Amino acid sequence: MDPTQQETGGVTGTMDKDYNLIWFVEQCLSNVLRLENYIADAERAGDGELTEFFRRAQAESRKGAEQGKDFLRRRLAG
Repeated sequence: MDPTQQETGGVTGTMDKDYNLIWFVEQCLSNVLRLENYIADAERAGDGELTEFFRRAQAESRKGAEQGKDFLRRRLAG
């Protein structure tokens, strides 16, 4: 494949912009799950500051996933 050519849905059946949005949501949700482990590790270590840091990061990832899902719903409905 010519490196100047970008896949735009011909191979996957999903336009890059839609795929990118789906990927973003999946990554945010995956991050939420991963951070759950990090929070537990920090709690076990008794590190309240790090626990709160990871909780804030998890909340932001959850927020990103929700915004991405809303955006995706609007895009796919239209």
